Amino acid sequence: MAPSVTRHGGCRVVEDVASAFADVVLGAFATRPDPRFVLVLSGGPTARRCYEKLADVGTKAIDWASVDVLLGDERCVAADDPDANQRLVREALLERVAPVGSFRPMSCEDVVSYQRMLQQMPALDLVHLGMGPDGHTASLFPGSPALDAPSGTLVTRSSDPRQRNPHRRVTLTLEAISRARLVVFTVSGQSKRDALRALEAGTDLPAARVHAEHVLWLVDRLAAQGV
Repeated sequence: MAPSVTRHGGCRVVEDVASAFADVVLGAFATRPDPRFVLVLSGGPTARRCYEKLADVGTKAIDWASVDVLLGDERCVAADDPDANQRLVREALLERVAPVGSFRPMSCEDVVSYQRMLQQMPALDLVHLGMGPDGHTASLFPGSPALDAPSGTLVTRSSDPRQRNPHRRVTLTLEAISRARLVVFTVSGQSKRDALRALEAGTDLPAARVHAEHVLWLVDRLAAQGV
């Protein structure tokens, strides 16, 4: 794989995406410019593995009391629903480390409060994103009006126009993600190869629209094969 797979972000092909992600988070925390560290997390099987690894290696390396955990998107389901990102984050990370400074789940019923909170934050230190086989990231789907949210909109409701991904959603917008000091994509498995090829070819997929101060892609060999 060429290191310019996204054409506007660095790329590392790694043996273990979860371990590489944990190392990046530890490095970002150690070099944070402010006393607090704002960490924005996502959902999905790869994210679960990443957060479990981060819990394993970050127990002593991170002062969790100085970490504020946010979500990048959420499904409109109950907090304890198996599909809820907040449940995944709690199980894979928060319940396995020392208490964090704050955890702020998203709510489909109260988008305004999340918007106001983000407006008060000068920057997001690290935003973790995945990518679906269709090239979506967070809950920004191909063809979704959420991709073209009005300027100043940081949080919006969303759904998949193609109905390939279930549930109504709430998600950070591209503008909100662009406030990040570092965006880290983790991409794992054969099912993501076609989307990566499309990104390398310059296809206008949602994941290709992500910009921030720094963007890093961590891709395993199964996903990178043939790209």
